[in-house]
Amino acid sequence: MKNIRAIEYLDDAMNNLGEAFDYAVNACKLDLEIFLELFISTGVADLFADGSPKYVSGISGSELVLKTLSKAGLSTDNCPDRQTDFGFSKEYKCGSVLAYYQYNSGRSYKSIKEELSVDDLYGLYSILQKYSKEKFVGIVEDVIKKHSDTTRLQQIRKKRGISQRRLADLSGVNLRTLQQYEVGAKDINKASATSVLALSNVLSCKVEDIIEY
Repeated sequence: MKNIRAIEYLDDAMNNLGEAFDYAVNACKLDLEIFLELFISTGVADLFADGSPKYVSGISGSELVLKTLSKAGLSTDNCPDRQTDFGFSKEYKCGSVLAYYQYNSGRSYKSIKEELSVDDLYGLYSILQKYSKEKFVGIVEDVIKKHSDTTRLQQIRKKRGISQRRLADLSGVNLRTLQQYEVGAKDINKASATSVLALSNVLSCKVEDIIEY
């Protein structure tokens, strides 16, 4: 039987992150991708995942957004007063099930976001309405597994919106070689330091972001 305190924490976490997503997008008019990046980069996500009472139960979802913006050094002038009426929007649902998945997987929000984008969450929204939260965990794992079948280089290139030819031209890496790195036909870990550094510079990422582990 699950610990009562753990169940209460999960309920609070799901409700608060759901409210935070709803408030950020529908009240503060923030792009959800941007808010999630701020939530993670400010360290608020780690405190939330660790079960800090102050962040999980001590403040509301709207206050969680304001706290995140404040830590990021951003103005909250465009955000209305604390929101109390949440219409259980798709943003609320996405935030709620994301908190549920994080709790059950034990992964950090940063590592989850590296493999599950906001677009993925929105895309899964229609599925969430048909299945239980428990089923959703398995569905998320399937999506992440599908993503992991592609190389990190390919994932980052696509996120940056750069074509293979453009990346090859800017980095000086042969197009055919680049294509082989992306499908795993050639091991990028064995590429020259010059090539890997050139690719990472064009993609504005760290070298370790495109090598395989």
